[in-house]
Amino acid sequence: MSQGKIVKVSGPLVVASGMEHADMFDVVRVSNKGLIGEIIEMRGGMASVQVYEETAGLGPGEPVITTGAPLSVELGPGLIETMYDGIQRPLAAMYAMAGSNITRGINVPALDREKKWEFVPAVKAGDAVEAGDIIGTVQETVVVEHRIMVPYGVSGVVQSIEKGSFTVEETVCTLKAESGETVSLSMLQKWPVRRGRPYKEKLVPEMPLISGQRVIDTLFPIAKGGVAAVPGPFGSGKTVVQHQLAKWADADIVVYIGCGERGNEMTDVLNEFPELVDPKTGQSLMKRTVLIANTSDMPVAAREASIYTGITIAEYFRDMGYSVALMADSTSRWAEALREMSGRLEEMPGEEGYPAYLGSRLASFYERAGRVVSLGKDGRVGALSAIGAVSPPGGDTSEPVSQATLRIVKVFWCLDSALAYSRHFPAINWLQSYSLYVDRLTKWYEDNVSPDFPKMRAETMHLLQEEAELNEIVQLVGVDALSPSDRIKLEACKSIREDYLHQDAFNEVDTYTSMNKQYKLLGLILAYYHQSTQAAAAGADFNALVKLPVREAIGRFKYIEEARIDQAYEDIMQELTGSISALTGQGEKDD
Repeated sequence: MSQGKIVKVSGPLVVASGMEHADMFDVVRVSNKGLIGEIIEMRGGMASVQVYEETAGLGPGEPVITTGAPLSVELGPGLIETMYDGIQRPLAAMYAMAGSNITRGINVPALDREKKWEFVPAVKAGDAVEAGDIIGTVQETVVVEHRIMVPYGVSGVVQSIEKGSFTVEETVCTLKAESGETVSLSMLQKWPVRRGRPYKEKLVPEMPLISGQRVIDTLFPIAKGGVAAVPGPFGSGKTVVQHQLAKWADADIVVYIGCGERGNEMTDVLNEFPELVDPKTGQSLMKRTVLIANTSDMPVAAREASIYTGITIAEYFRDMGYSVALMADSTSRWAEALREMSGRLEEMPGEEGYPAYLGSRLASFYERAGRVVSLGKDGRVGALSAIGAVSPPGGDTSEPVSQATLRIVKVFWCLDSALAYSRHFPAINWLQSYSLYVDRLTKWYEDNVSPDFPKMRAETMHLLQEEAELNEIVQLVGVDALSPSDRIKLEACKSIREDYLHQDAFNEVDTYTSMNKQYKLLGLILAYYHQSTQAAAAGADFNALVKLPVREAIGRFKYIEEARIDQAYEDIMQELTGSISALTGQGEKDD
């Protein structure tokens, strides 16, 4: 430990002298209040510290003491269902200690030191183990089995291991290392947040992260282990998209980071998640969720830490062999914190005042996502999917944070204010969004949904693009100038937009759509398009085709419960074919 003195205070930045023996990224305690900070720049014996708490009232001459360790998170049983701040202090424990206003300098362990967990060994005395091997399990919640792993850099032969109730700090296993020394293992690990957790191998993404959101799963899928960005202006539904993904994504664990967003949005998550039932497990969604809240009224420097805290916790569960979905809402607020600290450090600004290293910092965050083979002899596979919201000022995606993000991510869900204002949600613009995972996921869709599903998706995208071209013609010369086949195309696209892409997040049936239901609903819409086009060519009346009663049944299909889908699909398809055959016969008679 070394001790220096404050020589300058500038908002969240504190400069201290006499810090020759400190290192970059060391955690320090600032002033007599013991505020938590992190060294972000060293110049000789002068250290620049970003303080994660309010610095009002600090003055020159007060002590700055380094802990000699980087900013780290505690990993072990007790993470699930907990809500942390940006530097992994549990908010419930802080509330119990200090009330509704967090006291500066408060020091609370991230994991409860008193609670006992039921540890079940997975190895026995005499077994050789290496880093990443699972030595035992703890049933953390009804749905999450917490796998206790050998820490990185540790290996040896198990000398003793016990079954029973232990706190996270008590020894559950002892190893004899190759050096001959005895190593005691507890259920608690620590890991520096700015360093990605190691793994054996990174794999190519091969399966989609099913979200139950039709526009995402069908048109712009994200792979398990993939990265996506959701940029959009104020009020376009970024947070609701993130909430929907957190609620329904096909992931074992969800890590939700509220980084610089409004406090009421985190309150929504806290209120909703315990009440929502996970369709896979039948349990509350909180039973597999970790929340990190660093809202807009919290110290700006802690936003920077919150992103890294969240992804380190997500990597830990990935290493257990779980599929993890990480939501960061929003990376723009994190970038604004970077910009503020960079300005106070008097660094040369880049575009729009952001630091020149903005792109590399974003890349270092998103590159920690992926599908990997974890350390350990069993070769288990885990996936970490990262979805970051971006809040460009005025919805202008040409600004630096959006552009830097788009250079890194492979899925772009472009939220459109025009769609949002017309009450079309999710307001993902189908002409501007894209997914670079589509080709790689085609085989999974063919094997697990239907061999013709990728063709249906391609046809749907083609129809929507043709609709945009036809709408330009309609604006010039009017709809009556179009041929019957083109007018039917517009009607089919209207069905795709209003019945398929539009989804009600607050309707208990429509909020989540299985892949089977997505395939059948899209199949009904395309069947209407194909059969109507053929009927129009055979002379059927266009107005009669548009006003078919079966179109209402197709539109209501998305509100049919899962158990009745297959029968409803058969009934509607039969009615559709019969109705159009009747019109075709009528058209031939008229001829």
